[in-house]
Amino acid sequence: MGRGKFRIYLGAAPGVGKTYAMLSEAHRRVERGTDCVVAFVEHHHRPRTEVMLHGLETVPRKEIAYRDTVFTEMDVDAVLARRPAVALVDELAHTNVPGSRNAKRWQDVEELLAAGIDVISTVNIQHLESLGDVVESITGVRQRETVPDEVVRRADQIELVDMSPQALRRRMAHGNVYKPDKVDAALSNYFRPGNLTALRELALLWTADRVDEYLQEYRTEHRVSKIWGSRERIVVGLTGGPEGRTLIRRAVRLAEKGAGGEVLAVYISRSDGLTAASPKELAVQRTLVEDLGGTFHHVVGDDISTGLLEFARGVNATQIVLGVSRRRTWQYAFGPGVSATVARDSGPDLDVHIVTHDEAAKGRGLPATGRTRLGRSRTLWGWAVGLAGPVLLTLLLGRALPDVGLANDVLLFLTLTVAAALLGGLKPALASAAAGSLLLNWYFTPPIHELTIADPRNIVALVIFVGVAIAVASVVDVAARRTHQAARLRAEAETLSFLAGSVLRGETGLEALLERLRETFSMESVALLERGDDTEPWSCVAAVGPRPISRPEDADVDMPVGDHLALALTGRVLPAEDRRVLGAFAAQAAVVLDRQRLVGEAEEARRLAEGNKIRTSLLAAVSHDLRTPLAGIKASVSSLRADDVEWSDEDRAELLATIEEGADRLDHLVGNLLDMSRLDTGTVTAVIRETDLDEVVPMALLGVPEDSVDLDIPETLPMVAVDRGLLERAVANIVENAVKYSPPGKPVLVAASALAERVELRVADRGPGVPDEAKDRIFGAFQRYGDAPRGEGVGLGLAVARGFLESMGGTVTAEDTPGGGLTMVLSLRTAGSPLL
Repeated sequence: MGRGKFRIYLGAAPGVGKTYAMLSEAHRRVERGTDCVVAFVEHHHRPRTEVMLHGLETVPRKEIAYRDTVFTEMDVDAVLARRPAVALVDELAHTNVPGSRNAKRWQDVEELLAAGIDVISTVNIQHLESLGDVVESITGVRQRETVPDEVVRRADQIELVDMSPQALRRRMAHGNVYKPDKVDAALSNYFRPGNLTALRELALLWTADRVDEYLQEYRTEHRVSKIWGSRERIVVGLTGGPEGRTLIRRAVRLAEKGAGGEVLAVYISRSDGLTAASPKELAVQRTLVEDLGGTFHHVVGDDISTGLLEFARGVNATQIVLGVSRRRTWQYAFGPGVSATVARDSGPDLDVHIVTHDEAAKGRGLPATGRTRLGRSRTLWGWAVGLAGPVLLTLLLGRALPDVGLANDVLLFLTLTVAAALLGGLKPALASAAAGSLLLNWYFTPPIHELTIADPRNIVALVIFVGVAIAVASVVDVAARRTHQAARLRAEAETLSFLAGSVLRGETGLEALLERLRETFSMESVALLERGDDTEPWSCVAAVGPRPISRPEDADVDMPVGDHLALALTGRVLPAEDRRVLGAFAAQAAVVLDRQRLVGEAEEARRLAEGNKIRTSLLAAVSHDLRTPLAGIKASVSSLRADDVEWSDEDRAELLATIEEGADRLDHLVGNLLDMSRLDTGTVTAVIRETDLDEVVPMALLGVPEDSVDLDIPETLPMVAVDRGLLERAVANIVENAVKYSPPGKPVLVAASALAERVELRVADRGPGVPDEAKDRIFGAFQRYGDAPRGEGVGLGLAVARGFLESMGGTVTAEDTPGGGLTMVLSLRTAGSPLL
C-alpha cells in the first residue's frame, strides 16, 4: 500500500479563498468520478463557502467533551473506515481538543496519508512554525497554532491562493469573510493594508523557495545541466583580492534590477596554489555579501574556471560576475586567464560580466607558486617534447647543422631532456634521455649507423648525458610533488581557517555547518548520526541534501566522532588525504551539537535562577509590604483595647476603618502571592465555560470607586470560553492598576469588541504611560514601573493577570493610549473557537 498524495492550498491571510478553492477542486474530482469526501471543513458561516459543501459527502465529526463543554473534531477512525480516494481536511495547523486521537490536525493528516488516502488541505502562511517571530513582528499577534515547515514542504503539490490586500479588504467590507459587527475591528487591526502586504510577500517568497526546491530536484533526477533562467541568480567569483568588494556590490546592483534576484559569492580554493588569497580579506567579503542579502560559498576545486562553471550550473545561475585580471601584460603569455576562459566556456545560457576595478593589471599581492599538478595537457606536451623532440633535432642536425661537433650535439639533446622534465616530469624525461642516447649513438657517434662506440671519450659523454638527464628529471619531479603537497596543505589550512572563524563568530547552526561541509567536498548529502549505545539504532540529529542516509554503513564516506556519533556522507568516495579536513568538520559538528544542548541546559538554569530571584523578592516583600498593613492593624487594635483612653464614636469608627483597610490590603497582597506561587508551580487549572463578558467584568470592578471607570460592553458580543473566577481576578488586577495611575477626574475606559474568533477587552487609562522598552517588563513578577511608592503592592498584579489569562488561552499586551496613557489589551477566545 503506497502513501497518499498530499496537496495544500496556501494563503497569506484568512479570507483569501483557500477553502473555496479546495471545495472547487473536490467538485471537479467528483465530476470525474473520484471518490472524494469532506473529512473536516470549517465554513465559518460564509455563505459562498457553505454553498460549496452541497453535493459533497461529509464524514460526521467526533464529539469530545472537555471541561463541561462539547467540541467537535475530525473523526480519524471514521475516515479510515470509510477509506475514500481523497479526503478534504481544512485548517492543517489546528490544535485538537485534549482527548483527541492526536494533538495536532497535521498528525491526523499523516495517518490518512500513511493509509494511502490522498489529502487536500489548507493553511495560512502565518501558521508555519519558522515564520512565527516574523509574523508576530508584522502583526503584533503571536500565532499559537503552528505546523512544522517540513510537513508542508513534503506536500506533493502546494498551490498559492493569492489575493491583493485591497481586494481582500473589499471582500471583508462586503461581509464575505466576517459578520458585519466584526468587520470594522478586523479592518483596523489585523487586516490593515500594511499587514496584508507583508504577509502576502511572505507567502510569495516561501512558495518561490519551494518551487526552487522542486526545480532543483527535477534537474538532479533528470541530470539537466543546461541552465534554466527561471529567475536571476548571480554568481560572483572571488579570488581573495581587494577587488572582491567591488564585484559583490556590482552583483547586488544587478540582482536588484529584477524581482527575486539572488547573489551567491563563491571562492574556489584551488589545489595548485596559483591563487594568492588573503584569509582576512575573504572574511571581510563574506561579511559584506551576507550583509547585502547574499550567500557565501567556499569550494575546493583543481581548476578555477571549471569549478566556477560547475558551481554556477549546479545552482542554476544565470549570470557570473568576474573582475578584470590582475595579471600584468607579460603574464598573458602563460594563458588567457580565468575570466577569459570562463567567458569562452560559459555557453549561450550563462552570461558573464567582466567588471573593471582599481586593481586591474597591477599584479597579484603575492607571487604565484608553481603548479602542484602538471595537468593532462602539460604531461602530453612533456611526452611530445621527450619523444618527438629528439627525432626532429636529429633531422635538423643531420641536414642544417651537420658539423657542430659531438659535444654540442650532446648539449642540444640534453636541453630537450631538461625541457621534457620541466613539462612532463620524470617519465617523459627518462624517455627523452633514452631516445636521445640511442640517436646520438646511431647518428653522431663514430662508427656512424652502428650501436657501438669506438672512442672511450664518447662513452663518457653519453653516460654523463644520461646521468644529467635523470638527475634533472628527478629534481623536477620531487619539486612538483613537494609543491603539490604544500598547496594541498594550504587548501586544507584555508578550509580549517574558515571553520575556526565560524567558531569565533559564534555560529551555532548545525545545518549551516553540514551544508558548508557538503559544498566543500561536493557531496550529495551529509548527515550527523547519533545513538545512545552500541545496541541502539542510529538516529539522525541533522542532515542536509537530498535523501540522507540513516546508517553509517550505507554511506560512501563515514567519519566517527567518539563512540556514539558519526558523520555520514554520500555522493563519492573521498581520498585518504581529505579525511584530515573531514575529521575537523566532524569535531566541529560535535562541538556545535554540544553547544546547542548546553544552551538548552543554560536556559533551564536561567529559569531556576529566575525562580530563586522570585523567592528572594518574595522574602523582601514579606519583610516590608506585608508588615506595613500589619503594623497599622496592630496599632489600631492596641488603641481600641487600651483601658486608659475613652474613644469617641468617630475615633472608634476611624480606627475600625483602618483595621478593615489594612485587612483588605493584606488579603489582596496574600492573594496575589498565593496566585503567583500557583502559577510558578503550574497548579493553576482553568475550568473553561461559555461566559458573557457583561456578567464577569462588572464583578471585577467592585473594588474600585464607581466614578473611576467608564464601562462599554456591547450586549451583542459573542460568549467567551474562560474560567470566570480567573478572568475576574485578572480584570480586577488590571483595572486596579489602571485606576491607581490614572489622574483624578479622568476615568479608566473598559471597552470590548469582537475580532475574528477573539474578543478584545481594552482597559485604557490617561496616566503617564510606559515606554516601549518597558511594556513587556511590567508583566514580570515583583516589577513596579517608575516611582510607585512602597506599600502600594509588591508588583504582582499584572504578572498574575497575564498568568491567569494565558492559562485560559488568552493574552494581554500593553499599548499606548492615543492622547497619552496606557491601554491593556486582553484577548480572549470565543466559545467554540479552537484552543490556542
